[in-house]
Amino acid sequence: MSLVHCPECAHEISTNAVACPNCGRPIEAPPLVERNVVVAPPREEGFPPWAIPLIAISGIALLFLAYFLFRTPDDSANINVNVNAAGRRTATEPARTTTVPSTDTQVTSVPAAPPVTTTVPGTTTTVPGSSVPVQAPPPDKGTVMINARVAPARGGAPTAVNRARFYLLEDDIETILSKARIEPIEGNSLTASLGLAIVYPERYGSFSQAAMRAIGNSSKHSGITDGSGKADLKGITPGQFYLFGITKVGRGFALWNSPVSIIAGENVMNLSPQSVTEIPEG
Repeated sequence: MSLVHCPECAHEISTNAVACPNCGRPIEAPPLVERNVVVAPPREEGFPPWAIPLIAISGIALLFLAYFLFRTPDDSANINVNVNAAGRRTATEPARTTTVPSTDTQVTSVPAAPPVTTTVPGTTTTVPGSSVPVQAPPPDKGTVMINARVAPARGGAPTAVNRARFYLLEDDIETILSKARIEPIEGNSLTASLGLAIVYPERYGSFSQAAMRAIGNSSKHSGITDGSGKADLKGITPGQFYLFGITKVGRGFALWNSPVSIIAGENVMNLSPQSVTEIPEG
């Protein structure tokens, strides 16, 4: 607070005083200063042309992101089965070799391609005393030799799959588990839940038991690989099947789920090295 002198008695008084407390002379109030504030209207700016390409690129990126997040996985989409028929042999059915490419498993699910059916020509034989070849009937059952390997997640040479059980199923694994009304582990597909259950059996034992029971009920044939990654299945009625197998590898798993066609006679399935899906600790 500042002080001034009274014009009448020269006594010091406050600038806020209405009258001098000594002589009573009224003190004029300081004049009010009016301020006029001018508010400028908001600036209207046009849409910058350089932003249009950025918005278009962002929109395309969002569409791709939505596609990969919300697409419905199917466990056997990238399966391409190539069948090589061996040359004709006297009085026997030629062996068939099938190469099944690897199926990549995200802890979400594995895609599907239509099964490939190959007709293998029958062998011929000659009736004694005649030069006319006669078509020999093929056997009514088939055998399958599976050769399975896994490719380590961190690189390195593929290794043989030891003590892994492979099944010939009536349907793909997701359909079988869905029909059995088995609920997946929270946040995962049914296929990914199988991988979690095989890596952490003590944590997801109930899911594993229910899933393997449903798989066993749908299985037509099964076999276990030996130390060299080979398994033999015999006495198979020719037809269309789904080849399913799963094995634990370190802190991860490898899974096969591919449509295959079995013919009468010998069938050799060389499975392409399956990538290992690692599961982080948690």
